[in-house]
Amino acid sequence: MDRYTPVVEGMMLRMYNSLNERDRRRYAAVEAVKLGHGGIEYVAQIVKCDPKTIHLGISELQTSAELSVERQRKKGVDENR
Repeated sequence: MDRYTPVVEGMMLRMYNSLNERDRRRYAAVEAVKLGHGGIEYVAQIVKCDPKTIHLGISELQTSAELSVERQRKKGVDENR
């Protein structure tokens, strides 16, 4: 497995931190799969997440069901003001 340069790792972390929880999981999963063997642990180390989170993202992406693009959480009470 090839490792990313420190510059690329920094950009990945910046991108990861700009995403919501669901998209973070999926982004990390794609990066890990691209790297192959050892990719899950390596990406988890870069983005500082649990490898189980990346496994969940991989499972979501491997299903044939459509990926959800709806809001993750309900709108807040103050939304109607």
